Amino acid sequence: MMKQTVALFTLVLAQSLSADVKGNASTRASTIDASAATVQLVPANIQQKSDRLGWDEQIWGQGKKGDRQALLKAIDNSLRYLRSPQAIAAYQQYPLREITRDRVWRSLVRFRQLVINSRSPEQLQAAVQQEFELYQFPAQDGKSEVLFTAYYEPIYHASRVKTAEYRYPLYRLPPDFASWTEPHPTRAELEGENGLLGAKSRLHGRELVWLRDRLEAFLVHIQGSARLHLTDGSIMTVGYAGKTEFPYTSIGKELIKDGKLPADGLTLPAVLQYFRQHPAELNTYLPRYRTFVFFQPTNNAAPHGYLGVPVTAERSIATDKSLTPPGALALIHTQIPYFDRQGQLEQRTVSRYVLNQDTGSAIKGASRVDYFMGTGDLAAKRAGVTVSNGQLYYLLLKGAGSREQGAGSS
Repeated sequence: MMKQTVALFTLVLAQSLSADVKGNASTRASTIDASAATVQLVPANIQQKSDRLGWDEQIWGQGKKGDRQALLKAIDNSLRYLRSPQAIAAYQQYPLREITRDRVWRSLVRFRQLVINSRSPEQLQAAVQQEFELYQFPAQDGKSEVLFTAYYEPIYHASRVKTAEYRYPLYRLPPDFASWTEPHPTRAELEGENGLLGAKSRLHGRELVWLRDRLEAFLVHIQGSARLHLTDGSIMTVGYAGKTEFPYTSIGKELIKDGKLPADGLTLPAVLQYFRQHPAELNTYLPRYRTFVFFQPTNNAAPHGYLGVPVTAERSIATDKSLTPPGALALIHTQIPYFDRQGQLEQRTVSRYVLNQDTGSAIKGASRVDYFMGTGDLAAKRAGVTVSNGQLYYLLLKGAGSREQGAGSS
């Protein structure tokens, strides 16, 4: 069965960053009707943009090993998805004539060949400019800017059994969940305002694993997956299995509204620091996020996106699945934080080829992208301060046409 990460990632805690997007009229633009707003996909000319656009140095590395193999693996994951019945159904319903499953397939196959054959960022950039057409969703301001945030897979300590130290459970999906009537029970009704409802909860007996820190357990809900070091010395991975249906509430925005934190410069680390300093406030603010997430063991697998394939660190993105082509090749041009030689985070402008492989209920509109940063503490630190504007382009092979063949037979 397809897995779907929650993708209420990192800055779901910090701010409500979703935006309505409306494009300017264009004779070449195709339109999608999404949430009663008309969104356009417009061809863009890469040669009229920055000369660094498409200059992906990370493939070859900058004084260190590059991630060419990781990129090729991410491409292969998208190709595997495109052979699936899920992809056939998705593209049969996708309303943009320029973007068919076959064209996305051929674009990925050709780009994969270029990555293998190119010997430098310059050579790959030139080949992309020659062979591919780029498309954008124009933003309301006409500048086609996209807001980038990031998410990650956390690593925490946990226990298979409840103890005095490990008290905060993650729950399996109830077997009768499909028959639960709406409105669903709230977070407070399922786990208690303090997260310790225990035997009084209707979820009692569905505990999967226990964590020792309530905030860590909540962050697993936010990230949608986790890698857990268990007290018996083994490692367990968990992933998304389902969730209750409630409108999105930003915990960070609630803190701002109540005057607990300033709006300027709000990041995930700032929110976490506030709760570390004021742990009793968790009982006030976490219940305001009424959605509740259920989990399942994933047998030490890598975290999976909504396509049902693994997401790849710094090569997978999450977008609004109602708008964007699933599994497609994309190019981001934005600022991403990196550690310098002194171990401090600094912003660097990057152009990076990525795959559209994930989604999330907090990722709404064409002007929002969540970037998968990877696993562990370093990824968490980088993801927590990733907030930047930039550009997102979808790459499609020129002259690929709209014929629906080849993708299912290779």
